[in-house]
Amino acid sequence: MGNLTLTRDFSVPPKEIFVFFVPQRMPLWYGAETNCRFEVQGGAADFAVGQKVRITGDMHGREMNLTVVITAYEWEQLLEWEFQDQYGVRGKQRWELQAIGSGTRLTLTDQYTLSGRIGQLLDRLFTQHAVDMRDRMWLDHLQKLAERR
Repeated sequence: MGNLTLTRDFSVPPKEIFVFFVPQRMPLWYGAETNCRFEVQGGAADFAVGQKVRITGDMHGREMNLTVVITAYEWEQLLEWEFQDQYGVRGKQRWELQAIGSGTRLTLTDQYTLSGRIGQLLDRLFTQHAVDMRDRMWLDHLQKLAERR
């Protein structure tokens, strides 16, 4: 099981970051390398607890499918979802925003489980490092957008 927590300080208030935590803007930074698309249950413009979201994209010529269920959502403070992909990887991602002075501290928690002994071995050898790099890249993209650098 992978369990990763990353913290990033932003120079802007939470509202300047959280505008990128809506279905139509999240693909600008989340999964940007896969040119992903978010399909929200009922075509909703915002996330809501209990809502299903299908995320699709292209990763190295292979289609990627991820289904998430929103488990916590508080405007300008929190987004959490549980996910499962087409390969059976399950987990939870959580983004918490905390105002610090005139800026924001964002904490990303990424937990996942790969099934089987081979999955556990691959996780130790490759996946943990790849997830860490991917999550840092996502936070880099988000920071550039939010701080307009």
